[in-house]
Amino acid sequence: MDPQLTEVSQQFERFKAAFVRKDYSTCSDLLSRLKVLLTKFTSLPPLFENTPNAAHELTLARDIYEHAVVLSVKTEDQDAFERDFFQLKPYYVDARNRLPPSPQENLILGLNLLRLLVQNRIAEFHTELELLSSATLDNPCIKHAVELEQSFMEGAYNRVLSARQTAPDATYVYFMDLLAKTIRDEIAGCSEKAYDYVSISDARQMLLFSSDQELLAYVNEEHREWEVKEGFVVFQKAKETAPCKEIPSLQLINQTLSYARELERIV
Repeated sequence: MDPQLTEVSQQFERFKAAFVRKDYSTCSDLLSRLKVLLTKFTSLPPLFENTPNAAHELTLARDIYEHAVVLSVKTEDQDAFERDFFQLKPYYVDARNRLPPSPQENLILGLNLLRLLVQNRIAEFHTELELLSSATLDNPCIKHAVELEQSFMEGAYNRVLSARQTAPDATYVYFMDLLAKTIRDEIAGCSEKAYDYVSISDARQMLLFSSDQELLAYVNEEHREWEVKEGFVVFQKAKETAPCKEIPSLQLINQTLSYARELERIV
């Protein structure tokens, strides 16, 4: 076997061993070395040279980048997820005719859809869907993300939160929790503008918590400007501390008149 290929294989085995024992710091160090070593393989994207070990090198590199994506989820690093996913994507698209399908492909594509949904990048979410085949769209990992997006757009937040229990893989839980936080923050922002105060039971139902303790923990961690007293959650303090921005009406009028004069000259 080629010495470079042997070195990459050995380093990757060390990476997988560290991953199993959840030593993610060591995994990150080994991953950086592996990415440097992979640059020596001309059979990989974008060159795709037909070397003697091309199939083995492509398969090994794809496996490494798939593990890198999952590692970024474990370390809760969305920036690393995006980088690693874009490095992996050519192996799913450009190298499709050179490699057998990966058993992890649909899971990782579903994770990427969830990431886009959490980051509210809906246009990109639908662009990615357009690139998938009908068979892929029927995969449980992809269907889960699509159904989540539909529920999110419909405002069916209960369905979004309950979908955590039916996630197709444990790696999905990280993004599901982020999505739940996004939903609760949105509801909280609307609630404090619509009400001066609500009862704890009403706040618990609005924010989709299963117990008062979860609600109080959320208030302490995310909304210290709210007050909890005598069985109520009081938003008034948040309204008082919110900055009130003055609209520069005179400046806007002058600008509008100036634009009107310029248009009159053009016409």
